[in-house]
Amino acid sequence: MDTLVILAQLIIAASIVIVWVFRFDNIVLEFKQYGLPDLVRNMVGAAKIALATLLVAGIWYPQLVLVPALLMALLMVGAQLAHIKVRNPFIKYVPSFLLLLLSLFVAAAHAGLIGA
Repeated sequence: MDTLVILAQLIIAASIVIVWVFRFDNIVLEFKQYGLPDLVRNMVGAAKIALATLLVAGIWYPQLVLVPALLMALLMVGAQLAHIKVRNPFIKYVPSFLLLLLSLFVAAAHAGLIGA
């Protein structure tokens, strides 16, 4: 189970870096579509990158993981709501929904709700 949790942490972190660093132009367009200001976009991006960093650091320092995983899940709920607001096609919901599930899985594992 520990290996699956670490893998989930790495998938979340890598996904965030890919989207918020290497595909930032898509993020700019999406936040314009949502009608959100640049400041909100930049704050969300900084928060996601910081949380992703803590999830990776949590591989060696597990006590760091629970709160960042829960906060990441909360941000993914926000992403879902943004997709709903603008009535995006279903396929646009999938990435943030999967990251929401992975974040909840990581949080549950670190909270001792699941695991072995």
